[in-house]
Amino acid sequence: MRLGLDVFLEKDFKRYKGKRIGLVTNMTGVDQRLVSTIDLFNEHPDIELAALFGPEHGIRGDAKEGEGVASFIDDMTGLPVYSLYGDTRKPTEEMMTNVDVMVFDMQDIGSRYYTYIYTMAHVMEACQAYGKELIVLDRPNPISGEKMEGNLVEEDLRSFIGLFPIPNRHGMTVGELAKMFKHEFGYDCDLTVIPMDGWTRDMYFDDTGLFWVPPSPNTTTLDMMVLYPGTCLVEGTNLSEGRGTTKPFEWVGAPFINGHEVARAFNQKKMPGVLARPISFTPTYQKYEGEICHGVQIHIKDRHAVQALKTGVALIEAIADMYPDQFEFIESKPDRYFFDLLAGMKQLKQAIWNQQTDLFFAECEQQLKRFNQTRQTYLMYK
Repeated sequence: MRLGLDVFLEKDFKRYKGKRIGLVTNMTGVDQRLVSTIDLFNEHPDIELAALFGPEHGIRGDAKEGEGVASFIDDMTGLPVYSLYGDTRKPTEEMMTNVDVMVFDMQDIGSRYYTYIYTMAHVMEACQAYGKELIVLDRPNPISGEKMEGNLVEEDLRSFIGLFPIPNRHGMTVGELAKMFKHEFGYDCDLTVIPMDGWTRDMYFDDTGLFWVPPSPNTTTLDMMVLYPGTCLVEGTNLSEGRGTTKPFEWVGAPFINGHEVARAFNQKKMPGVLARPISFTPTYQKYEGEICHGVQIHIKDRHAVQALKTGVALIEAIADMYPDQFEFIESKPDRYFFDLLAGMKQLKQAIWNQQTDLFFAECEQQLKRFNQTRQTYLMYK
């Protein structure tokens, strides 16, 4: 298969000869030989690379999650690198003064919490405002383009980890999402999507033959990404989601947990495609830094059977039931919960406390049907 980047460099670049290019990318912007898009553009005789734009984690991936990133001059190219995760998340008119065309080339991981797709949306917004064309170089959805899971984000809970009413696992590529953002959500810029050649919807990333470049420090393995649409919800609780370990979002625990008991309780739920094993770990940063946590690792037996959101909710539900005096949802402000932003709704917290999440998942099925009808228009691959 060939990436959108490969297709662009084979033929489409010719249409932009003489145009000044602004490139939105990071360390995942590489070709099949792991040569960076930055270098490929900068060294190309017919491409005029004028500026670089970086998302969360920075253009080189050296910033932690949520950490502000500064703009700077790139030592390798001498070009300005404008941060879209610092003072602004949308390119300003000044940033785009010396740019004729914006190009977006970054690897997404297939979950709505991941901020790169919203960086793309803000670039679309800026292109619409300042009369610039945006070219999206498409890349695979690493957890396939078939399966969807979850609910749609409610309007009063829109944020940079859930900016649009899309499900926790959306089953779309960045190029397909860009088309949806344009036509469904009003980001009506001059948009060109360069499709991949040879990618099919049933492919997971390890089916592509491509090298995996982690899009962020905690995006470690394909198993992590398959589980992430569900286990990311742990971030909104006082449980460690395994940040600061070698298995983030696969390991979940806390000092007050008995991992053997939690593993037994979780496995009794017989969640499809997964099995829990008791573990202990000590995070090097984030929650419980330097403290021994006990909990479970979620192992994947069959990734095609995994229902990640149900898995994550079932694990949180089991721990909330077993440790009602210790477990809690974290308040970011009085009566404001980060968990609600992740969940895209306020009712899931109480459903977990009441052990009544079946109604939530029944509603998810109805919302997924509506979303799937909408997304069909924008799917580019079989």
